[in-house]
Amino acid sequence: MNKYQEIISNSYSGYFNYLKNELLSLHVENYFYGLIFISLAVFILEILFPWRKNQPIIRKDFWLDIFYMFFNFFLLNLIVLIALSNVTEQILNDFLSKFNLKLASLQIIDISKYPKIVSLLLFFIVSDFIQWITHRMLHRIPALWNFHKVHHSVKEMGFAAHLRYHWMEPVIYKSMLYIPLAIVGGFSVKDVFIVHFFAITIGHLNHANLGWDYGFFKYIFNNPKMHIWHHSKEIPNKYGKNFALTLSIWDYIFKTNYIPFDGKDIELGFQNDEKFPTDFIHQEAYPLKF
Repeated sequence: MNKYQEIISNSYSGYFNYLKNELLSLHVENYFYGLIFISLAVFILEILFPWRKNQPIIRKDFWLDIFYMFFNFFLLNLIVLIALSNVTEQILNDFLSKFNLKLASLQIIDISKYPKIVSLLLFFIVSDFIQWITHRMLHRIPALWNFHKVHHSVKEMGFAAHLRYHWMEPVIYKSMLYIPLAIVGGFSVKDVFIVHFFAITIGHLNHANLGWDYGFFKYIFNNPKMHIWHHSKEIPNKYGKNFALTLSIWDYIFKTNYIPFDGKDIELGFQNDEKFPTDFIHQEAYPLKF
């Protein structure tokens, strides 16, 4: 067994044991039950304060999105992402070793030297900005847009639509994040957990059936009234608007913000989406045909 095969084998066994422990144990940084808690909390908010009052609680594709949510958040890591990430790290280190370098040696900023609140903020801002850039790429590059269509095939918005996406998307996002987060080092597993679940919470709220914009804070945080326009079938240009994941400030800075009026009842999707597959298997296979 060569080095890369061993990394893949260890990644599978390691993540399988991790996932098993997540299901069987309760602890502060438990991703499985954390996702369930956030999802139930936002779902209850949808029921109590529905924006689109005529939309059923169990909306169109609700169960498909629930499946996507758990598949993308957990099973996808087991199938491909953890092994891919570990192999990528080794390949990068092998390449850098030719120049007597390692990924760790690329660090420009060690955020562990700063107070915890500052280091968390730096980690969050850097990662969110890179993801905003990546999201724009998904809309502007035709091959990537074919993958991103899965997410935009949502026709009725709800919290679980947040995690309806093709398995290639996290590969693209993680690849884009890899080098910047290697350069900004010094963050811990707990830091990643806090930032990740804050982003998950905002993402769930953005897609929920809620008519909130957070007042002044709409210029800082993405929100349901802003994000609904990102999913609009009728867009003001070829590539869309409102690319924010968590921080809306990037859209205001780079002039990609767009909220022409209350978008509560706008049609969602993309042009010719009536021809797009409606089941998981065919949605996953769709980009491979184009």
